[in-house]
Amino acid sequence: MKVKLIGKHFDDISPLLKEMDFELMDNEPELIIAHGGDGALLDAARLYPGTPILPLRDQKTAPLCDRHSYKKQLDDFCAGKTIKTINSKLYSNFNGREILGLNDIFIHNCNRGRAMRYRVWIDDELYANEIVGDAVGMATIHGSTAYYRSITHSIFKTGLGLAFSNSTEVVNHLVLPETAVVRVKIIRGPGIMVADNNPDTIEIPKGSEVVIRKADEKSVIYGLKKFMCQDCRFLRHPSQFPDKNPLI
Repeated sequence: MKVKLIGKHFDDISPLLKEMDFELMDNEPELIIAHGGDGALLDAARLYPGTPILPLRDQKTAPLCDRHSYKKQLDDFCAGKTIKTINSKLYSNFNGREILGLNDIFIHNCNRGRAMRYRVWIDDELYANEIVGDAVGMATIHGSTAYYRSITHSIFKTGLGLAFSNSTEVVNHLVLPETAVVRVKIIRGPGIMVADNNPDTIEIPKGSEVVIRKADEKSVIYGLKKFMCQDCRFLRHPSQFPDKNPLI
């Protein structure tokens, strides 16, 4: 199989890939192997849309449990045992510039010393006439365990999540149907729109409106459950699992 390897510490995995007859190449790969952490996976989804992704944790910085060694994961993939998931993305655009997010799309306040004011519609129905806060945005199911969770202290399994960061008003974080379309108008700004870890951001001036919705494009990812294995995570962050660590 023709694969493109992205991420870091390639010397730790490229010999094994060659030994297993993966053909490493830059052009027209059949599979992207994202070797690293969440950032490598997000990079793969952004830089190679439409190409399936196999994410593998970089064992140098993220130790792997016995069930998820490089060799075991690659053997399972070659044997057709690795589960494939079709993952939704989010879409927005402003002044002809498009942006896609596998995790989320958020609009933040540009001026960190001054809150942003904005108005929100859901499916063209006004939800909040004015909210004062640091950010507003939407997350996918996959992204519900990332920034959305840090804001809401919750996750969701279906639909799309709408979250409000540090709002002075009491507003509910919402889980909406996947068909939901959210429109945001910046009343006091500017705001800056970001998607995942994309370094390219879009400034949204005062008075401008932005629509965020489910994208037509999806990401095909193999082995996502293994990539997010809790036993592997315990090896990286034992303090987050006090019940499993007798020293805590």
